[in-house]
Order: sequence, then structure tokens, then C-alpha cells
Amino acid sequence: MKALREWFGAPVRHDRDRGGYFYDRDPEQPAFELPGIWLTADELRALVTLETVLSGLRPGLLADCLRPLARRLEELAVARRIRVAEATRRIRVLEPASRPPGPHFGTVASALLDRRQVHIEYHGRYDDSRTARDVSPQRLVHYRGAWYLDAWCHLRKGLRSFAVERITAARLLEGRARELDDALLDRFYASAYGIFAGEPEAWAILEFAPRAARWVAEETWHPRQQGRRLDDGAWELRVPYARPHELAGDILRWVPDVIVREPPELRELVRARLDAGLRAFGGTGARGAASPSARRDASGSDPPAS
Repeated sequence: MKALREWFGAPVRHDRDRGGYFYDRDPEQPAFELPGIWLTADELRALVTLETVLSGLRPGLLADCLRPLARRLEELAVARRIRVAEATRRIRVLEPASRPPGPHFGTVASALLDRRQVHIEYHGRYDDSRTARDVSPQRLVHYRGAWYLDAWCHLRKGLRSFAVERITAARLLEGRARELDDALLDRFYASAYGIFAGEPEAWAILEFAPRAARWVAEETWHPRQQGRRLDDGAWELRVPYARPHELAGDILRWVPDVIVREPPELRELVRARLDAGLRAFGGTGARGAASPSARRDASGSDPPAS
């Protein structure tokens, strides 16, 4: 009886007048059921850790969904003498420069899981455009402190990625979402560098100085990347990409310990950003005034979900 009450939260009560225990069912509450999954102490610790990590992704984002789970896990953990407070004290999820997902995350997530189309109004950053479209959600992706919706766009007749916080309105539709094969989604979204991927158009060849090589050699920039140690201790990294903007931004993090060997257009884009930065800080760019196209590319913005 103690296990039923303390481990599983069963509404079992003792009544002396009745001469024993009885099932105290509240008609206002759902009927109690024993759990279908029995957890070991190690499994329970793993779930507590996972719940702590999910809660830390964005305060309040999944609070309504996670609160009942957290409460139940805490009850089970206390019964097993597992200190839940240690997880919240000692596990931290840090997201520098993260962006709140906006008010329509819940609608988008519901459409995704219920496999329904959703009508969205979208405000693109790149060109400040506003569009309305129906989309079939495929995946929600948490990437570098922000949430993105991978979806089939019925307006453009193709796959697109949308920053969830830039969705200004969202409404569930009755139509079923278009189903796409996972292999197709992986090929489109994961075959090239960055969140705005698409089919790769080129390979970047980057050379990192020996002092940077110790870090870069252990990083995964892309699942299909190729790396090798050079004779002088430098590290050569080859990465496929479709759109250069995000890749250029990551390359700039390693300046002056990186050189873009190939292709020339990526090297020129990185050079244009360096020149623009020097001018912004009162210096002189290495090549003088940049062309209009170079100035646009140097802005660092990702292309829109057009």
C-alpha cells in the first residue's frame, strides 16, 4: 500500500470504520492507472536530467507540457531517495544570444505533431518582407539558441526554413500535412552547411593555423566534412555548403588563424566582411570601397525563406 501511494500516487486511503483500505476516486479527476513503464533508479535519474535540460532550453517555452512530468518525476524520485534538487542546481543550459521563440510556437508545434497544415504570416529579416502562406510542418529544429520550422511551403512549392520568432500569426488548418520522406528531408537540410541549407553548391577549403588546429580538429562543422593535418601542423577542413552567409560568419570567428583557400567567391565574401568591419571601426579596408553586392553580402544576414 505504501508503494502504491508513494511511488505511483494511487488514491488509496485507510478508513478504520470500513476496516481497511479503499480506492478514493474523485469523479472530477481522471481515473487512476498504474504506469505502463517501470523505471529503475538509473532510468529515473536519466529522466530527471533530461527534464532539467529541456526546461533550460527556454524558460516558459515547454512549461505547461513539462510541469506535470516534472511533478511526477519529483514524486517518484523522492520515493527512491534521489535528490532532484541536485539536477536543477548542478546542470546548466547556457544559450548566449538566444532568441525567444515568439507567441506562435505552440500552434506550430501542434500542427507538426497532429500532422496538419498551418497558415502562417511571416516577417522576413533579410529583406523586411511580409508574406502569408500555408505550410506543411516537417520538423522543429533548435539551432544556436533559436527555433526553426522546416516545412513544405504550398505557396513556393518547395521546402523552406522559417525562424519561428518571425512568425507573426499562425492558424491551424483542416488539411492534412504533406508527408515527406526522412531521407529527402535529410538530403535537403543536412547535406550543406548551416540551418538554411539546400543541396550543396560548392565545397569550402579552409586552412587553420597550428594554434587553432587543436580546437578545430575536434569540432564537427558538418557530418560530411573532411579534415587532415598538414605538414606544418595546420588543419585543412573541407565543408559542403549551399549558401555562404552563415559559413562566412563562422570563418570570421577564427580570424586571424584561418585562410579560405577555395572557392574564390567565398574568400571574397569573407574579405568584404573584414573590410566593412575595419571601416566601421574607423580603419581602412584592404581593398578600398566595396562593391554594392559585397556590401550587401557583408551584412551577415541569412537569406530569407522566400
